[in-house]
Amino acid sequence: MATISRPMRYLGGVLKHMIELTRLNGSPLAVNCDLIKYAEAAPDTVLTLVTGEKLIVLEPCSEVSQLTLEFRAAVLRKAWPEAAPAVIARAAHDADLLVRDHHRKASHE
Repeated sequence: MATISRPMRYLGGVLKHMIELTRLNGSPLAVNCDLIKYAEAAPDTVLTLVTGEKLIVLEPCSEVSQLTLEFRAAVLRKAWPEAAPAVIARAAHDADLLVRDHHRKASHE
């Protein structure tokens, strides 16, 4: 299965710009997640790229989405490091709203 470590890393001094997935035969595959148009579970995960090419991978759609999210977050952290405190504060605020909403709904039941 795919490695969910840091989605961006340096390979031989070059920044890696792809997510690592696994073909059905077990061989590793690096995919530019910006080219993924659709990810379908049919029952294997079929990725349709913007070029029309289709790739079948072992990872479920949820893992492909998570790897893509982690990759893009790493890109943003690299491009805008001073935004981290604001992002953390926003996440804490959103979590607080979810907890309050949950408590409000629970008290009305």
